[in-house]
Amino acid sequence: MERKSIRRRIIEYVIIAVASVFYGMGVSLFLDPNKLAPGGFTGIAIIINHYVSIPVGTLFMILNIPIMILAVWKFGWKFMLSTGYAIVMVSISCNFFAQFGVVTTDPLLAAIAGAVLLASGIGLIFKMGATTGGSDIIVKCLRIRYKHIKTGSLFLMSDALVVAASAIAFRDLNTALYAGIALFVSSIVMDMVLYGTDEAKLIYIISETPDNIAPRLMDELDAGATFIKGRGAYSKVNKHVIMCVVKKQMAPKLEEIVKEEDPDAFMIVTKATEIYGEGYKNIFAEKI
Repeated sequence: MERKSIRRRIIEYVIIAVASVFYGMGVSLFLDPNKLAPGGFTGIAIIINHYVSIPVGTLFMILNIPIMILAVWKFGWKFMLSTGYAIVMVSISCNFFAQFGVVTTDPLLAAIAGAVLLASGIGLIFKMGATTGGSDIIVKCLRIRYKHIKTGSLFLMSDALVVAASAIAFRDLNTALYAGIALFVSSIVMDMVLYGTDEAKLIYIISETPDNIAPRLMDELDAGATFIKGRGAYSKVNKHVIMCVVKKQMAPKLEEIVKEEDPDAFMIVTKATEIYGEGYKNIFAEKI
């Protein structure tokens, strides 16, 4: 058991190291050279670097010292070790890639590419049970209290202030607006990394032939179906309502099956943005 635990920890640390490379590339090759401060302590470090000659990676580590104290108090030493390791790796990665210079001076391309790399790195680190310190820890604390709000949304709210500060620091509204684009892209990518792209369709089917439709949904689409007891308000007739969740690419086939079995069926189709259970996400593993 102990050997498995050590092996798992090594894998986690390797993934954190790879994620830190993504993070460092996003910051040092795209965001920092174009003065794009995408929120968080990274954004603060980029702003401070505008006034002092200390590298962004080093500033990032210095700013995180008081946050690490909060991490120990809130999440314990085990969490601090993973997060401390992530902070060190991110700092080293940022300083390492800074020597290669800017990849593109187009602010829009830099904002998008930098945000994708940055968010991918943060998302992978979060999945390993650690953070990159700074606002990550603050967001993680907020997630404990406000579980219904997605991580990317919390970052979007908390980082908006840093983006606004960048407009003042760099005296350039356009730069801040591009940083805002980076922040927006980052929140979307982070949610994709953390929660997956399993957006599905939630479908309710009211039909006179539910016993014909449900088996076909299960056999042909390999989709689960649930009968819900219903009663027509006007007809007073008891009915079985089929509730079914399918991947969005399977929805047209489902509609075709229903049409073949009962052209007069009543269907309600809506989005299901998060689904937990067999065939989808693990409710215990996905909430970060």
